[in-house]
Amino acid sequence: MTTQRVVLTGGPGAGKTTLLEALHVRGYATVSETARAVIEARKSQGLSPRPPARQFAQEILRQDIEKYEEQASQVGLVFYDRSIIEALSMIDQVEPLHAHDLDALLSDYPYHRQVFALPPWEAIYTHDTARDQSFVQAVRIHESITRWYRRCRYEVIEVPQLTVAERCEYVLRRLADRDA
Repeated sequence: MTTQRVVLTGGPGAGKTTLLEALHVRGYATVSETARAVIEARKSQGLSPRPPARQFAQEILRQDIEKYEEQASQVGLVFYDRSIIEALSMIDQVEPLHAHDLDALLSDYPYHRQVFALPPWEAIYTHDTARDQSFVQAVRIHESITRWYRRCRYEVIEVPQLTVAERCEYVLRRLADRDA
């Protein structure tokens, strides 16, 4: 059995981190979101939360690649809160990537073809130390991210707005159904 890297994505505040934590409790390997860590580290150093967009995207990409490579020896499912693909989207927004370069990076760092998108959910949306976007901005981010994954030829599966346990079951069942 090989490593199957499964991405949880969506706009801010949709429940990705909570779902990731629940999957971890169930015994699955998980990888936390890089952007949040970069923002929190900068704030703890007395810096602005985000550096200029290009620098921010490149730092996220660098750390995401490190995290990806650290999981190379894992066997079975590994769940990611976001991915290298989203860092590439951020870079592309600053300066469009050449199709050849994008294809090479997507080939070098593949993920499971099904990407699980948690849609914006206003009832659970809150601000915190690293999440300063409005709900409207979160909706726009979600739409942009899911478009990008489709552009990168991933199948985006929308995770229903259910309890955390039910969301876990939904994701695991979809993965099992595909592999059956």
